[in-house]
Amino acid sequence: MNVKNTFNNIINTEQSFSSLPLRLIAGLIFTAHGAQKLFAWFGGYGLQGTGQWMESIGLAPGYLMALMAGSAEFFGGLLLIIGFLTRPTSFVLAITMIVAIVSVHLENGLFMSNNGYEFALALLAISISLIMSGAGKFSIDNFLSARLG
Repeated sequence: MNVKNTFNNIINTEQSFSSLPLRLIAGLIFTAHGAQKLFAWFGGYGLQGTGQWMESIGLAPGYLMALMAGSAEFFGGLLLIIGFLTRPTSFVLAITMIVAIVSVHLENGLFMSNNGYEFALALLAISISLIMSGAGKFSIDNFLSARLG
């Protein structure tokens, strides 16, 4: 298999609009959460504060973990919004949500009111859906797939 075919398989997408609202809304949420971790925007703690907190819950080294999670969320969210490399991006975001559920939220039960995992679980479900469907119409993946096809 050549590089062109491999890339086309990665960006190939369903020809529907159903993933558009998932991409846009999840992309905005992920981008905002990543910006909290990376830049201390929207009431976040930035890399230093997030890194210290991650270290305190056993995710070490904390600064690196904050950088990785923040980058996955911020840049992954931007990629979802434009619909570029949606499948691999969604895979990385799904892993990020699994880590968040297991390391932070699981012991608190389902509900967000107790810092539970329901929100992270919803984002995980969206990410898995996008892994399966791809970016859909109105995406860079769709545009490139049509050009390379």
